[in-house]
Amino acid sequence: MSQLYKTITPKIQQFIENQKMFFVATATADSRINLSPKGMDSLRVVNPNRVIWLNLTGSGNETAAHVQENPRMTLMFNSFDDKPLILRLYGTAKTIHDDDTDWKLFFPLFPSHPGARQIFDLKIDLVQTSCGTAVPLYEFVGEREQLNNWAEKKGKDGIKAYWKEKNNVSLDGKPTRFS
Repeated sequence: MSQLYKTITPKIQQFIENQKMFFVATATADSRINLSPKGMDSLRVVNPNRVIWLNLTGSGNETAAHVQENPRMTLMFNSFDDKPLILRLYGTAKTIHDDDTDWKLFFPLFPSHPGARQIFDLKIDLVQTSCGTAVPLYEFVGEREQLNNWAEKKGKDGIKAYWKEKNNVSLDGKPTRFS
């Protein structure tokens, strides 16, 4: 059965902190919906109505383009172990970059990642749980190291050049901050 909450309860926070992966969904009124998996210890609960997550360099930058135009964001977590649960956090997000004041406050909360691109700050207005009994059982084996290895090899200047070349616009031609 689905349950709705106005805040992240302590029990829900514990569930979030135990997850190794979550999904992020965004869209503008006229764009494709973007749904991305995230991992690598990149999310923190700041308070019962606020989470932040560290976005690492990837092949696209859809979330950043969407949030500039439409700040709606949904995060989804799945339990893949014995106790089934699906959790969704709904809210509005803003993007924090390394030259923003909040970067210095939040970036130290995460492990160091050479490809760190932005932090998304999500103000939550609805929390929903549902059963998740159709989600299969999976076992966590470990984190992948390829992304950090790639970013380390590129170096800071190489990453910034990659952002300009590959993260400049969304699939729908919407600009990102790297434009």
